[in-house]
Amino acid sequence: MNPAIDRTITVDRLAFEDRAYIESTKETAGGRGINASSVIHSFGGRTLAILPAGGSSGKRFQELIDQCGFPVVIVPIKNKVRTNLTITDRRGLTAKLNEHGPKLSKTEVDKVEKTLYGYLKEASWLMLCGSLPPGAPPDFYARIITHARERKVKVLLDTDGEALRLGIAANPNIVSPNQEETERLLNTALITRTNCLQAAERLHRMGAESVMLSLGSRGAMGFQGGKLYEAVPPRVDALCPIGAGDAQSAAFLWSVENREDFAQSVRWGVAAGTASAMLPGMNFASLKETLAIFERVEVQEVSEYPPHDSRAHRE
Repeated sequence: MNPAIDRTITVDRLAFEDRAYIESTKETAGGRGINASSVIHSFGGRTLAILPAGGSSGKRFQELIDQCGFPVVIVPIKNKVRTNLTITDRRGLTAKLNEHGPKLSKTEVDKVEKTLYGYLKEASWLMLCGSLPPGAPPDFYARIITHARERKVKVLLDTDGEALRLGIAANPNIVSPNQEETERLLNTALITRTNCLQAAERLHRMGAESVMLSLGSRGAMGFQGGKLYEAVPPRVDALCPIGAGDAQSAAFLWSVENREDFAQSVRWGVAAGTASAMLPGMNFASLKETLAIFERVEVQEVSEYPPHDSRAHRE
């Protein structure tokens, strides 16, 4: 719902109150849904990206999206597509600055929703990705989840804030927030392993059928069918973690669609996120690069951990 022109600037070093020298600049079409489509497409899967775009930056965005290689349906809007800025240095230190996005009118929001519904009959999965732009109501994703599930289309939700809270309550098949998004939603710090396991279980009790909680360099916690799983990646040198979470959600769902079991799908997700973080700038690992990390990711079912005290947190 909130695509972007992603401008990535690579500098020699990032330091507070000191100059840095630009070594390269790159522009790509971005946003979580586009990033997810890029990964699934590169792995050999088939996707259709549906998004609103227009305004003064619409032509440049169209040029960039045409380079992606997968089919896209653009719903025209009046205001310009946002530009997101990522600055990263040789050591992997990264700063990311995002615009809020264009304000959509009610008519434009309704048109996006109607366009999406027109394609649902062809879908096995629907990924609802990223922030909602100004003008989109906070229950936008929740409404779509209800509609999709009534039509037997499975849904993965990957968003933040009130859209995440309301979306989970609409019972998506899978929710895949990162650590920071989960901490904001649950109003708790995920410091220990037990904190993270309890958070994954709690997200399920809030309404998500299954959970993949991304923990960055710590891997991921998964919950499905009453079972908790932990996937731990190998130690690697991360150059740019921006976008790694998008790669994780995409590879996870690609694996699910290929009928692998839940634990192995979480393993694929962690592998793709880790492999992508090892690349300079905002780039996504290939299937071959992901497979090399996949073989080194450890995944296990967690049978025992301190139980969550339901009296301490009322949903």
